[in-house]
Amino acid sequence: MTRVLQVSAELFPLLKTGGLADVAGALPAALMAAGAEPRLLVPGFPAIRDALNHECAVAPVALPWSEGRAALLRGRLPGFDVPVYVLDAPGLFDRPGNPYADAAGVAYADNHRRFALLGLAAARLAEGVDPSWRPDIVHAHDWHAGLACAHVNASRSRRRTEARSVFTVHNLAYQGLFAADKFSELGLPPTHYAVEGLEFYGQVSFMKAGLQFADAITTVSPTYAKEIQTAEQGCGLDGLLRHRAGVLHGILNGVDYGIWSPENDHAIAARFHVGDASGKAACKAALQREFGLPVTPDVPVFGIVSRLTEQKGLPLVLEALNDLIDAGGQLVILGSGDARLDAAFGDAAARHPAQIARRTGMDEGLAHRIYAGSDVVLVPSRFEPCGLTQLYGLSYGALPLVHRVGGLGDTVVDTTLEDLAAGTATGFVFNAFTADAYRRALRRAFALWSRPEYWARVRKAAMGQRFGWDEAAQRYVEIYRSLSQS
Repeated sequence: MTRVLQVSAELFPLLKTGGLADVAGALPAALMAAGAEPRLLVPGFPAIRDALNHECAVAPVALPWSEGRAALLRGRLPGFDVPVYVLDAPGLFDRPGNPYADAAGVAYADNHRRFALLGLAAARLAEGVDPSWRPDIVHAHDWHAGLACAHVNASRSRRRTEARSVFTVHNLAYQGLFAADKFSELGLPPTHYAVEGLEFYGQVSFMKAGLQFADAITTVSPTYAKEIQTAEQGCGLDGLLRHRAGVLHGILNGVDYGIWSPENDHAIAARFHVGDASGKAACKAALQREFGLPVTPDVPVFGIVSRLTEQKGLPLVLEALNDLIDAGGQLVILGSGDARLDAAFGDAAARHPAQIARRTGMDEGLAHRIYAGSDVVLVPSRFEPCGLTQLYGLSYGALPLVHRVGGLGDTVVDTTLEDLAAGTATGFVFNAFTADAYRRALRRAFALWSRPEYWARVRKAAMGQRFGWDEAAQRYVEIYRSLSQS
């Protein structure tokens, strides 16, 4: 049985800023079911440290700089059936704000130290500092864990481990870039600062560390695996990704339907399922009341659950907002981010209080209620590695309206005449990233809404989709086994 150490900066339900946490929280159980033996390594952020029980000390972790202390702990976290390693370093992780920035949203100046140490701790486990368990594979997630691949590579070159590494790109646009003079604090051999290493246009790139030194690279949808090999979406790393295309795999993210299913969801007003969606009407009415909108069943409610960023395509929503208003739709928004977008949605809600309402920040329970009560979920992203929002929308019968890019194009079938006739349509898809193309998709949504019988058919097809973790986990296990045998 292949022993796998999953390394992530976030972990649902304890610590979440985006989809990375959902993946890190769901994957271990799926890997166990697929025949692997996973364990987790996470930083000792307060939410994780406070939840850890049955803990024991494993080993100290020597810091590449002079001050501070760090140690590896092993214990259990509620909801997880696998042991968890926690990197306990209070001077680095016991702070307010989210994992990467302070309460004002300013990135911590020592993030290079914080996440370099996470990678170093992964390598120490691969070297066997826990005599009871040593991983065959270190699986690092996104830039925060990218240095795990570099440190494992360095350990292997010193013959301290035979472990192999897998690096998963969740979003190539966030690369973990730091000034070149920070390299000396990362604990890596000097030779790793090179074009064939961490150097990236005069800076240090944690993302590039993962891409350069991992034995296998995965990303979160088949289409995104192709897109990041192009100049348009490669973020300056497309040449390296084309060079490593032979070990690059696109594996679609899954959904934990134990959490994201309207049939079992206690956060929503009424439970429903694909065979009987009647409870969705009660969820819609409750959502309208919660947001202070008129409780009107015969108008479509459009939902946004998102970081408010350019990447998410929200300028298209703003540009075509009058189209939605004039057609009689309602819009509910949950999210925060870019100050300009935040202000624009706030102004729109103030001008149209009977049709637009918003909440700032992120609220997990409210997100569930938006999916359950919305008729359409808007995901018009400029680029989207996989996207979980549209998958949650499908599960709750909120038809996704998406740009055909990355995982959005892999998971949503447009309401063309052919797919309507075949019963395979599940949402609304536009190809060009333009306001006109978005408007046409919006008009198709209103046109389908005017035909309740057709709408019910598409909603049923959407709710019948299943993107579970079983297939993804099996593919990961195949990669692990091939690396262990090489």
